[in-house]
Amino acid sequence: MPFSMPDATRVHPVTLPDGSIHEGTVFLSNVIDQPNIEVGDFTYASDFDPPPFDGWAGQLAPYHFPMSEGRLIIGKFCQIAHGVRFITAAANHEFAGLTSFPFGIFALDQEVMGQPDSRDTMIGHDVWLGFGAIVCPGVAIGNGAIIGAGAVVRSDVPDYAIVVGNPAQVVKMRLPPDDIARMNRLAWWDWPVVLIARARVALETGDLDGLEALAPGA
Repeated sequence: MPFSMPDATRVHPVTLPDGSIHEGTVFLSNVIDQPNIEVGDFTYASDFDPPPFDGWAGQLAPYHFPMSEGRLIIGKFCQIAHGVRFITAAANHEFAGLTSFPFGIFALDQEVMGQPDSRDTMIGHDVWLGFGAIVCPGVAIGNGAIIGAGAVVRSDVPDYAIVVGNPAQVVKMRLPPDDIARMNRLAWWDWPVVLIARARVALETGDLDGLEALAPGA
């Protein structure tokens, strides 16, 4: 039986068996409109206490305001569980002196100190971020990575790594190095949706040869 892809333009992509819409799950690209946040198609977030339609950016990245320096970039087909938070560079305080107190924020009659940290936070494609995970400023998480529940990610995560703990540590690689290179070359997340639908069985069963056979131009 041929598979179909979900409608990437839907806000709430999950329809429950009784026909109702699951309002706690959203495709983020359809609810976040902030110039310093980029989210790829089919990336979703689920929350047991979902914010209003326009509140997802603030819930997921509470210190990342529209005027904040640095970007939060999240790839395609990512899965973001309840309680995940991106603590981006805008949350950092200057601490090179004798205090870390941000006087400039409150001194409205004075020149406000510049943001001390403007690094981007980068999340690759097909990344699963488990319940309550925290991603710290300036981190890059590779394609296909899995971030365990409650993990605190303080440093970069390789492609297709599984990390857990605080600070998050690699406990397993999902694929051997040659297969990781093949997956990154294939970049299935960038394929036309009709081809991704055809590749669903290969993706779900770990059939890398079958996936390559379905690639554009194969």
